[in-house]
Amino acid sequence: MKSKILKQWNNNPIKLILWLAIIIRIIAAIFSKGFGMHDDHFLIIEPAQSWVDGYDNSWLPGTTRDDLPTGHSFFYVGIHYLILLFLKTIGLMNPQSKMFFIRVLHGALSLIVVYFGYKITLKLSDKNTAGITGLLLAIYWFMPFLSVRNLVEVACIPFLVYGTWVIIDHWSTKNVFKPFILAGFVVGLAFSVRFQTAIFAGGIGLALLLRLKWKEALIYGLGFLVSVLLIQGVTDYFVWGSPFTEVGEYVRYNLENATTYITGSWYQYILLILGILIPPVSFFLFYGFLRSWKKHLVLFLPVFIFLVFHSFFPNKQERFILPIIPFIIILGMIGWQDFLNKTSFFNTRKKLLKSFWIFFWIINLILLFPVSTMYSKKARVEAMTYLSRYDHVTAILIEDSNKGNVKMSPRYYLRQWVMEYAVYNDRPEEKLEKISSLDPQKQPRFILFYDEKNIEKRLKQVKQFYPDIIYETTITPGFIDKVLHWLNPVNANQSIIIYRNNGVD
Repeated sequence: MKSKILKQWNNNPIKLILWLAIIIRIIAAIFSKGFGMHDDHFLIIEPAQSWVDGYDNSWLPGTTRDDLPTGHSFFYVGIHYLILLFLKTIGLMNPQSKMFFIRVLHGALSLIVVYFGYKITLKLSDKNTAGITGLLLAIYWFMPFLSVRNLVEVACIPFLVYGTWVIIDHWSTKNVFKPFILAGFVVGLAFSVRFQTAIFAGGIGLALLLRLKWKEALIYGLGFLVSVLLIQGVTDYFVWGSPFTEVGEYVRYNLENATTYITGSWYQYILLILGILIPPVSFFLFYGFLRSWKKHLVLFLPVFIFLVFHSFFPNKQERFILPIIPFIIILGMIGWQDFLNKTSFFNTRKKLLKSFWIFFWIINLILLFPVSTMYSKKARVEAMTYLSRYDHVTAILIEDSNKGNVKMSPRYYLRQWVMEYAVYNDRPEEKLEKISSLDPQKQPRFILFYDEKNIEKRLKQVKQFYPDIIYETTITPGFIDKVLHWLNPVNANQSIIIYRNNGVD
């Protein structure tokens, strides 16, 4: 068995790599339920399913605040609308089953990154380096988990990788029109998934100009513009009566709210990259990436500009940097192997280098399986799944008065687009009084207490307004959710105590 694997690795490593990638992504698709972050559920699945159900989740004209665009692309969420509509047509209605189907599709799409990441490395380096690169892209500890998520920062990567591959593969081609207009069009699709990839797209064009590929740059730019015009321009004109309305709102909102969300130091993303890629191998990769700037400018420049922009833009969230991570791995391995070929330091210390890689693979495998099978945000998902057994829920009340805000409930799993009231530590009694004074048909049928901290005090306060509430059940978070909450309480993975309001029919 071992000899067959080694023979396969030596002869055709990409076949073995793809099988590994497929197996671990199937495992992730089966076990990694829930959602990773707010955006991969509430900005993708919730609006798409709401449209299928004939309800709008505050995106379309007539339902948004002040009847204005919200700054979201309809392309990626529209694809999910079509998928969910198809699943409804064939009779698949269970929310978890539908999400499994969507996770499988995303896992399959991520294989593009593995395959063409290998091909790019093979084109620019050698088979051994390409094999390691492909293996890293296939089973880096965070890759399978992210690959099956509905996160735009990850879903745009296959388009970026394939578009880049087309350029590299046709670098010396005389007939440049078809490949470069295709590359531009595909990278334009990445933009339609994630607007901020415009920085990456511009970096490719600049690299082509610096390499005096004037005709190629022009054709690439044309392909990009056609893609953006057809998808963003036409869609926004159809929805809002004006092209690029959502793009303009996205730019305006982010400029005006640059410091509203999480901010950090300029080196935050560099530390993040060095951390998640696992030291000391992460330092090898980052050094290899930096030293390749001149030789592989068309790969380096878009990544570097993207990293610099996000490093100095105030709003910093970990997911923002994800689109360039595979490119740092690809170019990092190419540059690092080139360094090893030219230096004598590690050639005389091969055992030391081997020990670094052994340490890396041990840590990577330790992290790979628990992360790939993590049921993320389990408590919130299972709370809604539990309530879905009831018809006509009408409304729910989330009580989290220990905190300054309340995390949204994933109503997709509830299968009912009910009203949701939030009570947090800003005048909770005043909010409860206001909610309890609403019309009977708007009263919450269930009250969900987030976290068990101060539960007796909070329960007593709620009973002043809803005396007929009865305990139903407690939903606890998964193990990894508990660990993440312990490491950083910002990860609101609390237990959820559900009470039924008997005062509502």
